[in-house]
Amino acid sequence: MRRILTLLLILALSACTATPSKQSATNTAHPEPAPAGTAQRDPGEWEPTVQAWEQEDARVRRMPGSVVFVGSSSIRLWSTLSEDFPGIAIIQRGYGGSRLYDSVYYADRIVNAYQPRAVVFYAGENDLHEGRTPRQVRDDFVAFVRRVQAGTPKVRIAFVSIKPSPLRAPILAQVREANSLIHDYIRGARGVEYLDVFTPMVGATGEPRPELFVEDRLHMNREGYAIWTRVVGAWLDKL
Repeated sequence: MRRILTLLLILALSACTATPSKQSATNTAHPEPAPAGTAQRDPGEWEPTVQAWEQEDARVRRMPGSVVFVGSSSIRLWSTLSEDFPGIAIIQRGYGGSRLYDSVYYADRIVNAYQPRAVVFYAGENDLHEGRTPRQVRDDFVAFVRRVQAGTPKVRIAFVSIKPSPLRAPILAQVREANSLIHDYIRGARGVEYLDVFTPMVGATGEPRPELFVEDRLHMNREGYAIWTRVVGAWLDKL
């Protein structure tokens, strides 16, 4: 009788032990969703673009004392950069659709490789649109500054504030918050300046000015770039 009771007890304990294993397998098959605001794609998707620039660099003499314009499509589509800033050696490194953290990843190759005297940087809008939080965008910009200053210690960096695109009006609050967080960081940062293009690109009610954009309501027309030229030019004149 004692042996039967002992056997039953062993079987009962085995059943209890098996239950957690089954639950663990279930959790592995159906993991919890990632917390909101952590969206990040692989920066490696831009490798062909960066390699093409590097091949171009191998054929063209690098320009000492240059200013690198780097960031997303607003930089890539700025087709009149040389005309807008005559007499300045400009290196244009904009890649449409890129996020701020992409430029952190490639900073040594698309900024420090040129040892520029200054960097004009625009990114963050795509990040917010894809689910990054304003704090994550701020932290990514801090990482960009540190990476660039580590490789080019005397460089001056300008952050062009995230613009108010009509198409992305639903994230306008996040844009304002990200700009504010980055501005607060820059106040205590060495060699970094905040360039406010947001304010002149909104109307009296605080809404984006549609007349500054092309038909897609996301990218700027010449009038929009004229605002950027004035703001960025005033900073470059002080260097």
